[in-house]
Amino acid sequence: MKWRVLALAALSLLSCSDMSNQPKQKTYRPLVGPAEIPSGVRSFEAHEAPAPEISITLLERGRERYNIYCAPCHGANGDGKGMIVQRGFPAPPSYHIQRLRDAPPQHFFDVITQGFGAMYSYAERVRPVDRWAIAAYIRALQRSQSAMQSPEHPP
Repeated sequence: MKWRVLALAALSLLSCSDMSNQPKQKTYRPLVGPAEIPSGVRSFEAHEAPAPEISITLLERGRERYNIYCAPCHGANGDGKGMIVQRGFPAPPSYHIQRLRDAPPQHFFDVITQGFGAMYSYAERVRPVDRWAIAAYIRALQRSQSAMQSPEHPP
């Protein structure tokens, strides 16, 4: 009985072929070249939304989207200590470091769009208007963490 099992295992190993000689797809070549793009068609980057006016509605939407897409890594208050980081992934920088406090909102929009470092692009996951909302909310987070307590309103 043992001999039959060994023979069957050996036979099955012999039937495996060399995977490097398998047929494969050729590299992707677009069917439409740059000169053949139909009129009226714009690239994804050309369709970006302009920065909206800051409002409570925009900040609320930014907080909602931030909590969905950003907080798992960046943390609820933007300190870079989200749940994913607590599970062993590399920590992103805190939004409260001077370099990011000095960065314009366009920087955050661009990082969400194109990715940066270990962060991949969210261009296909987050609409441009929501990227601006997240950028506005990040700025509000930065300001809230560095706010000074006024004497009239003790903690």
